[in-house]
Amino acid sequence: MRLPRSGAGWTMAVFGVLALLLGALGLIWPEAQLRLLGFEVPARRAAGDYTGTFLTASSMASFNMGVYYLLSAATEWRAFYRFTVVFRLVTFTVFSIAVLSDVAPDRFFGVAAWEGLGAVATALALRWDARRVGSPAGRAGESTRSGAVADVAGGTPTADPAR
Repeated sequence: MRLPRSGAGWTMAVFGVLALLLGALGLIWPEAQLRLLGFEVPARRAAGDYTGTFLTASSMASFNMGVYYLLSAATEWRAFYRFTVVFRLVTFTVFSIAVLSDVAPDRFFGVAAWEGLGAVATALALRWDARRVGSPAGRAGESTRSGAVADVAGGTPTADPAR
C-alpha cells in the first residue's frame, strides 16, 4: 500500500487505521468495545436484547469503513475526502444529539468528538494542501492543470482518481 501523499491523505489514513482496528475489536472482543463506549455489559442479556447483533453490524461497518478510508488515502481520492468532511460533521451532530437527549451515555460523546475533530482536521488539511500547490514542494501529489497527479517519487503524472 502506498503512503499518503498529502496532509488530507494522512488524516484519512489515520482515521482508516483506527476505524479498522476498532471494528476488529468489536468483532473479536465485543465486551471491550461496549465498555470503551460507556455501555453496560451485564452478565446475561435479556430475551429480545439484540445488543450483540447490533454491535456485530456496527463493528463490521467500522472495519469496512476503515478499508475504504485507507483505499482513498492510497489513491489520493480527494473528492471522497471532501465528501467525508460533510458527513462526519453530520455524524458529529447526530451523535451529540443522542448524548444530549440521554439516548446514549455521556462517554459516547467521545465518538461524536472524534468524528467532528476528524472532519475539521481533514477540512483544514485539504485547505493546507490547496495552498501549498503553488510551491515546488506542494506540487508533488497535487492535481495539475491537465488533470494528472504528480507522483511524489518521480514527478511523473498519473491519472487523478478524483477527476
